[in-house]
Amino acid sequence: MTTTERPTGFSAHTSRLVRWFACIGLLIMTAIIGWQVFARYVLNASPAWAEQAALLLMIWYVMFAAAAGVREGFHIRIGVIENALPARLQRIVRSLGHALVGLFGVAMVVWGAELVGATWEHDIPTLGLPRGVAYVPMPLSGLLIALFSVEHIIATWRGREVRDAWN
Repeated sequence: MTTTERPTGFSAHTSRLVRWFACIGLLIMTAIIGWQVFARYVLNASPAWAEQAALLLMIWYVMFAAAAGVREGFHIRIGVIENALPARLQRIVRSLGHALVGLFGVAMVVWGAELVGATWEHDIPTLGLPRGVAYVPMPLSGLLIALFSVEHIIATWRGREVRDAWN
């Protein structure tokens, strides 16, 4: 694979899609906050919906960016002990780390779905949306985190690396 080629496949495409979604969400949230500040200080009429809309967007894009972070490996990790171990033990430690992250993703799926169901009947007053809409990205991103973790475990045991899908 040359440096100009990107990895292909479901995982790489999903990661790129999720990161674009997160970037666009951040831009829209920034525009909403900008409008709120302008409306408050220039027009003396702050829109009631702006703060809740920005918070809702932030929950969505942060959760999906976190899932992409697992795929792309830009989450926090300290490899001092792992790097000091023999190659076989490095593989085991790396796999255990990915397995723990994957289990966290599964927990997000299970309890995130429960949270969505428990809050769906409550409204976000200024937006007129069910409160559960704010929590929908939790189980979705948890599923992606679990899948991306499995991908890393498989790659580790095959002696490969998961290549960055963004560049």
